[in-house]
Amino acid sequence: MNNTTLRKGIKSDLPRVLELIQELATFERAPDEVINTVEMMEKDGFGPNPIYGFYVAENENGIVGLALYYYRYSTWKGRRLYLEDIIVTESERGKGIGKLLFDKTLEVTLQENCSGMVWQVLDWNEPAIVFYKKYGSTLGQEWINCALEKEQIEKLLKA
Repeated sequence: MNNTTLRKGIKSDLPRVLELIQELATFERAPDEVINTVEMMEKDGFGPNPIYGFYVAENENGIVGLALYYYRYSTWKGRRLYLEDIIVTESERGKGIGKLLFDKTLEVTLQENCSGMVWQVLDWNEPAIVFYKKYGSTLGQEWINCALEKEQIEKLLKA
């Protein structure tokens, strides 16, 4: 781990970032769910109004990890940092890279004057749950995630 460095992500990182996202989707048993593209990520993260930020972890093997976040607003708590994903490529797991990325995201939370950081974890991802519990994280059971995909919204609004 001592040869792993963190840095703010740049446009030229996006092809590798998308590879890591696809690797995560495969791990989460949803490899066909990724519709994002490098072009979409470039527009959304580096256009006039960036909607996300990210840090990469690099070592002699190149980019081996990613923490991607954005800001959300809670009516109860104000500005919050939302950690969308921490991804460490499989061959580099267990070396402390996830901790480096998580700690960096915690620092960003404070630097950006957020009231806290929130994220999700799959209920079957025991290694991640154990990791987050080491931080004293609150793991809720009360909320149900809801979503509508673009195609569904288009159909609903045409009805």
